[in-house]
Amino acid sequence: MNREYLKAKLANLPHAPGSYQMKDASGEIIYVGKAKDLHNRVNQYFVGAHDFKTTKMVSNIEDFDFIVTASEKESLILEINLIKKYRPKYNIMFIDDTSYPYLKLTRETYPRLTVARDIRKDRKARYFGPFPDAMAAHQTRKLLQSIYPFRRCNTMPAKVCLYYHMGQCAGPCEYEVDPAVYEQYAAGVASFLNGNTAKVEKQLKEEMLKASAALEFEKANEYKQMIESIHQVVDKQMIQVENKGSKDVFAWYADKGYLAIQGFLVRQGTVLNKEFRLKPLYGSAEDAFTSFLLQYYEDHPKAAELVLPQSFDAEGLAEVLEMRIFQPEKGYRKKLIGMCVDNAKKQLDLKFEIVEREEEKTAEAVRDLSEKAGRPMNRVELFDNSHISGAFTVAACVVYENGYPDRKNYRLYKLHTGNSDIDSMKEVLYRRYFRLLKEGKQMPDGILVDGGRTQIDAAKEIIGALDLDIRIMGLVKDDHHNTDSLMDENGEVIPVPKDSALFFLLTRMQDEVHRRAVSYHRQLRAKAQTRSILDEIEGVGPKRKKTLLKAFGNFTNLKNASMEEIAQVIPQKAAENVYAALHTEENKWGCNE
Repeated sequence: MNREYLKAKLANLPHAPGSYQMKDASGEIIYVGKAKDLHNRVNQYFVGAHDFKTTKMVSNIEDFDFIVTASEKESLILEINLIKKYRPKYNIMFIDDTSYPYLKLTRETYPRLTVARDIRKDRKARYFGPFPDAMAAHQTRKLLQSIYPFRRCNTMPAKVCLYYHMGQCAGPCEYEVDPAVYEQYAAGVASFLNGNTAKVEKQLKEEMLKASAALEFEKANEYKQMIESIHQVVDKQMIQVENKGSKDVFAWYADKGYLAIQGFLVRQGTVLNKEFRLKPLYGSAEDAFTSFLLQYYEDHPKAAELVLPQSFDAEGLAEVLEMRIFQPEKGYRKKLIGMCVDNAKKQLDLKFEIVEREEEKTAEAVRDLSEKAGRPMNRVELFDNSHISGAFTVAACVVYENGYPDRKNYRLYKLHTGNSDIDSMKEVLYRRYFRLLKEGKQMPDGILVDGGRTQIDAAKEIIGALDLDIRIMGLVKDDHHNTDSLMDENGEVIPVPKDSALFFLLTRMQDEVHRRAVSYHRQLRAKAQTRSILDEIEGVGPKRKKTLLKAFGNFTNLKNASMEEIAQVIPQKAAENVYAALHTEENKWGCNE
């Protein structure tokens, strides 16, 4: 680090709001932050004492850039956009794979009611929830569709489908239906999902009594079942709070270099769901908490209120999120904040012991691997191939940094069909490291190949031809195809005790690269299989094929769909052809798994 250069640059930073970007020796952005005062905030990193994780980050800073903004609001927006673009290694990415189901009410002339998880695809629709699980969401949708005859199809066909004849759709595809009728349905659904179920229940009871008086007992029983379904849907076990309304309550607790964030999602007076995140902390807990909120509302609907701790500096946040923010001094909102902080602390204390043990074991495994390799093995890449009789040959590369997966640097490769395993290994290694050389990207300390001496020699040939200094080792399997030991570049077998931390790390790494390779292979095979089948079906052209795959997500879901469900997406005749082809020609198409 050129201290004099940095010192001069730090001294000339403006006292203005903006975003700053820390860079390492290769010029890669490793941290993005925002500040009300760039001069004061950035200088704080280079003076005084910091905790271990912040000190580690600062030790990797070789340079920085900054962008001055007109306001703190603009600095917040710029920060989150830069984090999404560069995904810096020291910024906490809070978005995980968890997504709660919502009920989506579209704003079409003839609206539909569906279950959705990604709320970003259709910003115009109305979303209700979140629901605790998919079953609860689907049960609620099924109930509401039996009460209000919404259209079911994504693309309206030319004629009515089975749902019309069942009385569960008004048939706007074939018959003229006043859009005002659907507006009433939508209003009824919104009222129901906002907790006003008494009106619907009263109407159903009246219809049940009428049917019973007319000796239409089967129809009366249907109304009775609807009423019971309402009770089942709304009778959830939730924590009661004093006030009705839609609120998101978030707070944090930081300790031992980690940040715990706890949230309660309050809907209609009940704590419907909880959110929890535990992440390593680099820098300010408040900055990380702000980043969490910005990332969270990229993927979740906004409540009427956002309740945050009074000590938190929320200036500019309300404008960016376009939400009402409360920072209570007393009352029930203050109690909710207290519950969040208390839960965050307890969760951190509980999980920190596990995290600490895992970190110790992982560090031990990396040290052991480095000793066996005779050099540091902090950054390791693994490769695995997958194919069936040479067809759809693919390879996966996974990257581990200090024993942890670096998923943003994973890569998948389509390889030449018909190559031997050795040729496939040579091809993927050449493509991988020639690309890294060309782009000046970081090289690994070591490569682990899934195999013995022949795979190691193939890797040595490519690494030698590219004149790279990378240690190569092989994962040797036992008779049951499980990782048993390591092999060095000279073919010497290095035992790895099965109760060692290194053995468990190598097993996880091998499972990860194998899973990625097999998953990619299946994806390509299913895509080709789907293309060959759908292209042969009468009435299904490129547009309808695309519509089907978009509606059902993948070929397996399409194959498992009923004819009525397919007819919601494409016209009846074409749907019948698709259903028949998928169920009467399975042997011909080779669809059975």
